[in-house]
Amino acid sequence: MAIYGEGILAPRVSKKAAQFTESVIRDMTRQALLHGAVNLAQGFPDFSAPEVLKQAARQAIADDVNQYAITWGAKNFRQALADKFSRQFGIAIDPEREITVCCGSTEAMIATQLALVDPGDEVIIFEPFYENYGPDAILSGATPRYVTLYAPEEENGEWRFDIDELRAAFNNKTRAILLNTPHNPTGKVFTRAELEQIRDLCVEFDALAITDEIYEHILYDNAEHVAPVTIEGMRERTVTINSLSKSYSVTGWRVGWAIAPPALTAAIRKVHDFLTVGAAAPLQAAGATALALPKAYYRNLALEYGERRDLLLAAVRKAGFTAYKPQGAYYIMTDIRAFGFANDRAFAEHLVREVGVATVPGSSFYSDPARGAQQVRFAFCKRAETLEKAIAKLAALRQ
Repeated sequence: MAIYGEGILAPRVSKKAAQFTESVIRDMTRQALLHGAVNLAQGFPDFSAPEVLKQAARQAIADDVNQYAITWGAKNFRQALADKFSRQFGIAIDPEREITVCCGSTEAMIATQLALVDPGDEVIIFEPFYENYGPDAILSGATPRYVTLYAPEEENGEWRFDIDELRAAFNNKTRAILLNTPHNPTGKVFTRAELEQIRDLCVEFDALAITDEIYEHILYDNAEHVAPVTIEGMRERTVTINSLSKSYSVTGWRVGWAIAPPALTAAIRKVHDFLTVGAAAPLQAAGATALALPKAYYRNLALEYGERRDLLLAAVRKAGFTAYKPQGAYYIMTDIRAFGFANDRAFAEHLVREVGVATVPGSSFYSDPARGAQQVRFAFCKRAETLEKAIAKLAALRQ
């Protein structure tokens, strides 16, 4: 009897799958579990979701909202999304023709690119980037074109891009630019002026903007989230992607959405249907409750995350990291050159095995790993007790 792997049939993978690795972030969570380390790698809260949402989900299940919703989203949830969008941005959205509810923003992103990007097209991505973006473009048959976000010269400065480098990335093959604001992993919040520069290039080259705005309510120091779709000239060329995950501390619910003009939505819906059929019906029902929460909820969310940011930021700086102050999201990017390790992976392995804190190696956020070889990212979406435990362990680095 042949034993699997001994070679009767040589396993073959697609050329697409061979172009990227498994998720480094999720691997670091496994490493944290293996070594009993504090997990400041993966961006999920270790505290409870709002009780009102959990009760709404329990009630939906009890009310037998347990079968398929409409493929592109339950009607009441899509209406709640349209209402919130209108309140927040002053833009009327048609819930029947412009919203696709997906299994998280992750699926919304790949469904959008599969629907709107062709082989031979190019997709512009700012780096460092959330690690899914490059593989999404590759799976869509596109070529990713990377534009650098440069680290601040001072720890409290802003990450920036060079407009000439961005312009050079655009050409007649450019189908879309992918915008993540507030930005993971840097915490950058793109300004209106920056978005207008991007708008000018999108118009000139007839390109789409595919936006990931999942951290829209997690902002600090009076930073303002400007939705790219609100920039003049962008309404008809923007796909806005978002999710319940971060704003409502329910990363495991996997309920996200894409908002786009009707013609784009029709294509996204077709791809979404054959990818996943639909998101969980009872969690969409509970999501309508989430989207109706008052403004005070979002103010408190940002204030609480601001306290966590300040706590961890001070601690990692004290431990010897150069740490860049985020304007939004819930990550801190750091420079590790002071510790003398060969690269970020060696340092991250040392941290998780010997110190007991899991981080994400910076190289996983770059197309050229060398660019992130002296960086690691911390997530601070954790209870104060969790952060204090990690801080106590990081103090060993100074000894």
